[in-house]
Amino acid sequence: MGRRTGPWQIVAAVFTVVNLVGLGMAMAAREQMHSGIHVALSVLGAYAMWRLSGRRSEESSYAEIGGTRLEQLQQSVDAVALEVERIGEAQRFSAKLQAEQNESAR
Repeated sequence: MGRRTGPWQIVAAVFTVVNLVGLGMAMAAREQMHSGIHVALSVLGAYAMWRLSGRRSEESSYAEIGGTRLEQLQQSVDAVALEVERIGEAQRFSAKLQAEQNESAR
């Protein structure tokens, strides 16, 4: 059973990161209901990661697990930050195009 925990942890982590990215995109589109759904799914994914990490064998030391988790968390935050920046760039570009179209229409 311990062997299956690793892949499911990865699935839960990817699920959580995808929903965090989706949250950023929904917030950028100002869709409140859509954002709320992504918040709920992100919390669900974080809960699944927490539950799956509790099933790990006790042979690992807590310091080793903490360092690994911290590194994974840092990678996830970096990935989300990169995606949010890309969303921001796309919004700025879209706003610029829209402003240019409004100017040319006048």
